[in-house]
Amino acid sequence: MAFGWVALVVLLSQLQAPALLTGVLLVLYPAWDAAANILDAQRSGGLHANPGQRLNALISVATAVILAVALVLRGNAGGVLVFGLWALLSGLLQLYVGIRRRQLGGQVFMMISGGQSALAGVIMTIQAFGKAPTIAQLAPYAAFGGLYFLLAGLRLAFRRTRTETLQHGQT
Repeated sequence: MAFGWVALVVLLSQLQAPALLTGVLLVLYPAWDAAANILDAQRSGGLHANPGQRLNALISVATAVILAVALVLRGNAGGVLVFGLWALLSGLLQLYVGIRRRQLGGQVFMMISGGQSALAGVIMTIQAFGKAPTIAQLAPYAAFGGLYFLLAGLRLAFRRTRTETLQHGQT
């Protein structure tokens, strides 16, 4: 999903799409993150067992709404400010979840992604008070997030396959 979002952002910026269309894409990013948190939590014991992901999902839904309002009222700078604050907060929560679940294995990419998101959030927030970046300039943030998600999924898939093979007495 993140790679598709990045591709759409790059395409639309090259086509010089209307701000409304790129704004919709920006709002969709935290909404998609909320859905990803809910799905991951359901596969890891549910939202009740994963308070960090529950909080992250709630914050992401609220951010999508606030982001839409900020874009309408304050344009790109307001949108980048909200997006940056969300990236900071959700990154810290992702880092917390990764550290909390590190005993499960395969969480290193979640921790790296959370740290990178928090750092990117600080940078975006600062940039919002100057010449705010365009949505295309935010695309690398999503691309790295997608890469970390892919690597974590591959790590867990290979770990699961190896564990199942060892449990069945095959080497």
